[in-house]
Amino acid sequence: MPFSSLGLSPDLLKVLSNQSFTDPTPIQESAIPAILNKKDILGIAKTGSGKTASYVLPLLMNLQAASALRNRHVNVLVLVPTRELAEQVKEVFHTFSRGLSVPVKTLAVYGGVSINPQMTSLQGVNVLVATPGRLLELVDSNAVHLSSIETLVLDEADKMLNLGFKEEVDKIIALLPEKRQNILLSATLSADLQQIHQVLLHDPMVIKIESQEDSIEQINQVAYIVSDEKKGPFLRYLINHHEMKQVLIFASSVKTADAVVNKLRKNNFDAKAIHSKKSQGARKEALYLFKSGKLRILVATDLMGRGIDIDQLPFVINYELPRSPKDYVHRIGRTGRAGNAGEAISLVNTDELHHFEVIQKKMGKQVKLIDSESVK
Repeated sequence: MPFSSLGLSPDLLKVLSNQSFTDPTPIQESAIPAILNKKDILGIAKTGSGKTASYVLPLLMNLQAASALRNRHVNVLVLVPTRELAEQVKEVFHTFSRGLSVPVKTLAVYGGVSINPQMTSLQGVNVLVATPGRLLELVDSNAVHLSSIETLVLDEADKMLNLGFKEEVDKIIALLPEKRQNILLSATLSADLQQIHQVLLHDPMVIKIESQEDSIEQINQVAYIVSDEKKGPFLRYLINHHEMKQVLIFASSVKTADAVVNKLRKNNFDAKAIHSKKSQGARKEALYLFKSGKLRILVATDLMGRGIDIDQLPFVINYELPRSPKDYVHRIGRTGRAGNAGEAISLVNTDELHHFEVIQKKMGKQVKLIDSESVK
């Protein structure tokens, strides 16, 4: 089914063609016509399934016919859990709004940076992408008004609730007009999400895209048994041996991420870390450099990894195993995307072998386990 059959305008179809988008993903096929018809949506699909475009495209089209609102009264509110996702969603709106006959102004707001420029930039905004805490600060300052919201989107709602934003989200919902369109998107359907969906959504269209576990069938997985003290040298060996030009490395803590980067840089590897303790400017720069191929190695924590979507990322390395099997699948799912092959490598110490067995059982896939001492 081509995009032209989903009810999108010629302007948007032209933008899609210029961006080399050909066929919609399953969630886009279902969500776009429903959102165009102002239906409430509950969409459950993994990261990388095209969820963002599934609501951005129809909302841009609906905004073409929307009536003008008073200044600082926005039409569409998108709530997200992290700064990185806020920037990512904003960029998707910018990409697809180029060339539209009616201009659409999108702004991303989040904490960790000065609030004053955001307050100034809110003039004339149609689409506001926000983290909950910063949005409430802006509301308290009378910098933005939510009484005219026509559509509310909760993107990565599962992560938002897991990070403890429920109280803030409840406060925001209380400020919105009762009559509005609601779109709730998530990778999983947890008990908390069930509860908020029952309160928030009215006769929703439920779209559940069966998980392909981030297309892990495309990913060649291998694990090496290696002691913690030898992980650093072995990591450098792997990068050199495989001639990795672009590799995303996952660490389980900010401290480890920084330590890995420092050791790599001391050994003349081009590397940067991205985690919650870095300034927003530093995180944005590192992500830009990595995505554009100007940075060879990016070391990330799990939360920051959710904003890293690269179609042709060849390598992911788990320097440490995550606590959750779901996080493991999410990590390795950064590679092997959009039909491309990928390589996922895990460094496992002997104390983690049982946990790694649990991960494999939950994933439903055995991973080749090699003693690192046998490969050099």
